Amino acid sequence: MTKKIKAVIAIGGTGGHVLPGCFLADHLNGMNYNVELVTDKRGYKYIKNSQNFNISTLSSTPLNKKNIFTISLTFLMVLYAILNSLFFLTIRRPSIVFGMGGYASFPICIAATILRIRFIIYENNLYIGKANKYLLPFANKIFVSNKELEGIPSKYNNKLEEIGNIIDKKIIFFSKFKLQEQTNKLNILVLGGSQAAKVFGDILPNIFRKCKDEGVSLKIFQQCLQDQNEELNKFYKDNNIEHETFNFSNNLTNYFSKINLAITRSGSSMLAELTNLNIPFISIPLPSSADNHQLKNALYYKERDFAFLIEEKDLLNKLPALIKKIYHDASILKKLSINQNRYSDKDVYNNINKILNISPYEKN
Repeated sequence: MTKKIKAVIAIGGTGGHVLPGCFLADHLNGMNYNVELVTDKRGYKYIKNSQNFNISTLSSTPLNKKNIFTISLTFLMVLYAILNSLFFLTIRRPSIVFGMGGYASFPICIAATILRIRFIIYENNLYIGKANKYLLPFANKIFVSNKELEGIPSKYNNKLEEIGNIIDKKIIFFSKFKLQEQTNKLNILVLGGSQAAKVFGDILPNIFRKCKDEGVSLKIFQQCLQDQNEELNKFYKDNNIEHETFNFSNNLTNYFSKINLAITRSGSSMLAELTNLNIPFISIPLPSSADNHQLKNALYYKERDFAFLIEEKDLLNKLPALIKKIYHDASILKKLSINQNRYSDKDVYNNINKILNISPYEKN
């Protein structure tokens, strides 16, 4: 029997980093690999209940440049995290490390460089993240979801490998959804993600109430924080709006077949999933995203007529009118869905296999 290849996948602390890392781990575990996920406390909360992965946690810290004291403290904390990572990799002795972005992935990748362990970074946004940018000189390869990625100096172009978005295989290979007919009702899925559920919970319900009062029939499926459940359910019930609320840990595939429109933040993985499923969406970038990368993501899909884009500052003025327009003209969502059908990430795992020289016969 062929000896399994040991791999470590280092993932940052948000859902946008955690989920692609889990999907990659699941894929490699199905091949001739033995994979361990490494994250910090923030990332661990998303996968702590998973029985499918071998998971370890290590300390990490963002770069704080407020003053000389915070810079010095941050430097010491990063150094401590790198030393921990050196010890971890020396014990585990992996053949390859994958950095999925986010500052929690940085110490492991630096430790891999020191120990001369091959490592690959993955960037799924359209502007390279800070941690990945710092790692560019040391990475063996850079997996990117799209060749239009900005922020990479041309001297590193030889390291780039365009693979597509690493998303759930169930999404990629799921039969294309037949959109719910929306002539009588809009079934809207609200996806706040790990950084925006509270904001959407505060702003969107009143917009939906306004739409309902102006004759739009709708049902809302809203992702929210656990401490928002009671307040949101009461609001929707008091205003006679059909609804379901759910939290981050729930399986989104349960909702995709029930809707004809999504309202979402502009994390690259979620936009790719919705587009692969031909589900029209309204993208609302997180204003505080690093280097405004969520706006760049959203513009990519808007410019191809895959989706709508509304910035958060314009929500109250623009979203009600857009929802009413969509409700009264069924052709709008149909056109977006047809355009989305031109896009697919179905080759992403085959691309990974080719680059890593994984044979299709290496599956268990």
